[in-house]
Amino acid sequence: MATASIDSIESFSVIDGPGIRSVIFLNGCMLRCKYCHNPETWMKGRDNITDDEIVQKIERFKPYYGNNGGVTFSGGEPLLQPQFLISCSKKLKEENIHIALDTAGVGIGSYQEILENIDLIIFDIKHTDKNLYKELTGAEMKEVHNFLKVATTMHKKFWIRQVIVPNMMDNESYLKSLNEYIKKYFYKEDILKIEFLPFHTLGKEKYIKLNIPYPLKNITDMDVAKCQKLYEKFMEEYYNKEN
Repeated sequence: MATASIDSIESFSVIDGPGIRSVIFLNGCMLRCKYCHNPETWMKGRDNITDDEIVQKIERFKPYYGNNGGVTFSGGEPLLQPQFLISCSKKLKEENIHIALDTAGVGIGSYQEILENIDLIIFDIKHTDKNLYKELTGAEMKEVHNFLKVATTMHKKFWIRQVIVPNMMDNESYLKSLNEYIKKYFYKEDILKIEFLPFHTLGKEKYIKLNIPYPLKNITDMDVAKCQKLYEKFMEEYYNKEN
């Protein structure tokens, strides 16, 4: 039996992977992303649930998943609790439940064993430049690339997500670098979807409650329409363009 520290469980989500999903938010993250909207999940804390308890909860919602729904492990960073992920995934796969992993790729190893029963990786690209990545997250890029090497060698399927922060990613230069990054680290045939997520300040109140300085206090919400236009430009002029 494996145990974990979780923050919460969302029973019915339609934005954390395909179909209707249950989302398990695990505690603990080594990154300190300036645009993070879940700072309450940074610290792992005490274990408060077992793998069997999770599986029992998930089984109740199985009839709602249909043909393409399932479970998503999110966080925090779920890779920091590998034994729980491995054990849970094995048991959920025995129930023929689709499993997605929402991650930034910064864990503590055991990636191949973790990914054996994972059907989809929802991967968050923080930044394409190693120096700006460190400035944005407080960490080096090395571990991300360790994770991606394992995942791409296994030909895991990906949804790639990029948060678009005003004055950081909303420009032609970044779109070009993002395309080059994706070409370098992913197999195109394994990418099922690319999403641009507009930065928002909805998490600001959490920082205030936790007495944590809000890093992007001078940045306004990303305009949704502009974000969509950037996405369309990226897909048409870069990602789908023949080189």
